[in-house]
Amino acid sequence: MTGPSRHLTWTDQVARHAAVKPGSAAMRYSGRSLTWSQLDGRSRQLAQWLKHRGIGRGDRVLFAMSNGPEFPIALLSVHHLGAIAVPVNFRLAPPEVEFLASDAAVSAVIVDDDLLALVEPTLRRHPDLPYVVNGGRSRSDDRSTRLADLTPGDRPPSPLPGPASTGDVAVIMYTSGTTGLPKGAMLSFENLLAGAVTSIHMNQLFSENAVRLVTTPFFHIAAMTTLLSSLTMGQTCVVNPSGNFDAETFLDLIETEMVNNVFLVPTQWEMVCAAESLPSRNLSLRTVSWGAAPASQQLLRKMAEVLPGVRIVSTLGQTETSAVTTWISGDEWLKRPGSVGRPVPTVAARVVDADMNDVPVGAPGEIVYRGAGVMQGYWNRPAETEAAFHGGWFHSGDVVHRDEDGYFYVVDRLKDMIISGGENIYPAELESVLAEHPRIREVAVVGKPHPKWGETPIACIVPTDDEPVTHHEVVAWITARLASFKKPSETVNLDSLPRNVSGKVRKNVLREVVQSGVGDRTS
Repeated sequence: MTGPSRHLTWTDQVARHAAVKPGSAAMRYSGRSLTWSQLDGRSRQLAQWLKHRGIGRGDRVLFAMSNGPEFPIALLSVHHLGAIAVPVNFRLAPPEVEFLASDAAVSAVIVDDDLLALVEPTLRRHPDLPYVVNGGRSRSDDRSTRLADLTPGDRPPSPLPGPASTGDVAVIMYTSGTTGLPKGAMLSFENLLAGAVTSIHMNQLFSENAVRLVTTPFFHIAAMTTLLSSLTMGQTCVVNPSGNFDAETFLDLIETEMVNNVFLVPTQWEMVCAAESLPSRNLSLRTVSWGAAPASQQLLRKMAEVLPGVRIVSTLGQTETSAVTTWISGDEWLKRPGSVGRPVPTVAARVVDADMNDVPVGAPGEIVYRGAGVMQGYWNRPAETEAAFHGGWFHSGDVVHRDEDGYFYVVDRLKDMIISGGENIYPAELESVLAEHPRIREVAVVGKPHPKWGETPIACIVPTDDEPVTHHEVVAWITARLASFKKPSETVNLDSLPRNVSGKVRKNVLREVVQSGVGDRTS
């Protein structure tokens, strides 16, 4: 028998704040407010619509949504039912979204009107799949509705069950692996709460009067952690619209909204520090952070100079650990350049060799984790889950070393992931797509440092004949099949790829080749 949840979750916290301060702003977006009462009420209306169409505990609901107050409304509604949210990157191509929808076996879709094209293949394949559209025209059929048209209705609402326990899966967040196939990290309600607690502790924002800004897309774990920590504490969460980053527009926003905390990637902080109007701004910032890519000593010193009195924090983490696992303040970082800090209080970390033996101080090894934020496993991937938790600890894939004071330093990634402008790009995925090109015999993709984006992918190709494959051909092939942000910024034609005795491509050598300027290059 399915009964109501008796476990405190973030949905209960929102209901509490709606009862205590119904008219106060829970969310701010483009100068408009969404009150606590509206957030709670609209999410329950949507939950009732979904429940009437059979959505309940454990069902997966796909989100194709850009940043806005409608995302937390949708997330709350799904969690009111104990269902599982599956947020997808709205920059993906329709076939990629269709794969994720199929892999998660979703039972409903919530989509922005201007992103409908992303989910059209999925809706065509599943003609009975219910879907909710944010924006656009009114819809009267039983299969779909417009979010704005939902009303309480004449009938009394039925009970919303919520999760059976805090160990139930709340979100499946897809992250690609070394095979190039996306894997869904299953994060429970407990995992999300642990991430929220870490965020609150790290940023030292305990007051209900604090104002936090979400800058990254909601399909990123960093944004979800900021959102949930803010709403759990009863703070106002300001949402930055999705789109290209502009430093002056950003400064207008944080000044007008009196924002106390914000996260940006280093390339964005560089633009903010260079903004002409910054010295004359009246900012309310208390804590700022960066992550997703390394920052330079020069940038950290500049941030400390132009943001006097503001606490600066750097983080390391990943989706599978509900975001942050280690952190370091800017002052500490300048004394220990390159360090990613020490573990947060909710995480235990070790540095181990391939046999799970602890390595000596200063020696490289893989950092592995345990903690309340560590995921439940990969959705429908038992073998990958078993490998990830080999020895009873979660394997991050990061090679680090630790100094005598317990500070960690990232040496390299076991996985060849490229972080470009804060987005994760997986070479194996690009290689798999490019290998299908009729003029490409062999291909390998590696990262190259980039002054603006941190890293950028480079396609190293052995053509099928003597005619080099042009960069235009490579970009056209990729963008027809994958998200545009994944396209290589340069193509290098080579006579052969460097391989070891086992036949595997030696990517460390290939990176040196890319840096050296060898090969026929186009960009």
